[in-house]
Amino acid sequence: MKNTLAVILAGGKGSRLDPLTRDRAKPAVPFGGAYRIIDFALSNCLNSGIRKMMVLTQYKALSLDRHINLGWRRFFCRELDEFIDVAPPQQRIDEHWYQGTADAAYQNIYAMEKERPEYVVILAGDHIYKMNYQTMVEHHIARKADLTIGALRVPCSEANRFGVMQVSEQDRVIGFEEKPAHPKTIPGDDQHCLASMGIYVFTARFLFEQLCQDATQPDSAHDFGRNIIPSIIDEHRVVTFNFRDENRKQNAYWRDVGTLDAYYDANMDLVAVDPLLNVYDNNWPLRTHHPNFPPPKFVFGEKGDGARAGRATDSIVCQGSIVSGGQVEHSILGPAVRVNSYAHVEDSILFEGVDIGRSAKVRRAIIDKGVHIPAGASIGYDLEVDRRRGFTVSENGIVVIAKDDGVEHILKPERVA
Repeated sequence: MKNTLAVILAGGKGSRLDPLTRDRAKPAVPFGGAYRIIDFALSNCLNSGIRKMMVLTQYKALSLDRHINLGWRRFFCRELDEFIDVAPPQQRIDEHWYQGTADAAYQNIYAMEKERPEYVVILAGDHIYKMNYQTMVEHHIARKADLTIGALRVPCSEANRFGVMQVSEQDRVIGFEEKPAHPKTIPGDDQHCLASMGIYVFTARFLFEQLCQDATQPDSAHDFGRNIIPSIIDEHRVVTFNFRDENRKQNAYWRDVGTLDAYYDANMDLVAVDPLLNVYDNNWPLRTHHPNFPPPKFVFGEKGDGARAGRATDSIVCQGSIVSGGQVEHSILGPAVRVNSYAHVEDSILFEGVDIGRSAKVRRAIIDKGVHIPAGASIGYDLEVDRRRGFTVSENGIVVIAKDDGVEHILKPERVA
């Protein structure tokens, strides 16, 4: 793996996650209280023995850049030729931002070539999963492939979100369609198709040749799935690698948390007694930036009807949070959250620094960083009222409050005993 370079594509807008992506890139969106979405791809790289990483950013990258600087650079030593570099668009080659995934790689081809890797692993920075990329690189070498594509078996109803492959009995890719409306199914299984995970292992020299060739095509979208892969499967050795999960559960875990409801569901799974995603596995640690906050605290333990008691059940409570006489059920509290007396938080995700006022009620909501919910306010109990207030409400009825929604003016504080 010393000769392998990882390139993480982390420039997506994440428009379907708006308003959570209003001020940050999708890979920088908090997940599970303590993490950011990109931490999963970066942890996979580190656990796989990859010590050379380039993170290609684009839209609203400040918080992502800050997170990597604070939480990730400490794992690498430049003197040992280890690094994690954040590369924004630099217009080294043309006067435009990245036009597609292949163009993002092409605009950084100089930096990649400078490292002289033998193999390049290209990843998306916005998926939740655990995977050992070393086994995929070994498979690529053993099959003498030019390109190896990570493959995932998905229901046909979800195929329009993926590149769908047709393979021979030797796992050779013989057909590829990007997000087809009517996908070709797996032979013998008319309910599922074989999807690309957007994880690629290229032989480095072959990758650089294809990027340069694609860049000369004026009608190309300069995208791996739409252009490069379909153009090479007939004349070059392109094989698949079936997803091998490091999650140590019965069923493989891979999630694209690209919509508000998918994001909410994946987070809420973590507070289950036996969640599908195991974040407590020391054999495959998930790393991130941990702010220097004190331990969480629960205060007031009064008993009896109407008594004030600080409690959290079936919940994740991060460092620095204080549950001060309020009730938290089946929720995720990020760092430095405060839930004040007689407040009730249920089935919700609160980002860092959220403050829930005295006697406020929050249900089935996602509340962004630093938002203050005034005393006595009610969120998630009447969705029509929440819509009229200007809050985002997802298809499944999740209320999302962004940082700049003017909550304190919309929810005028009420007098609370």
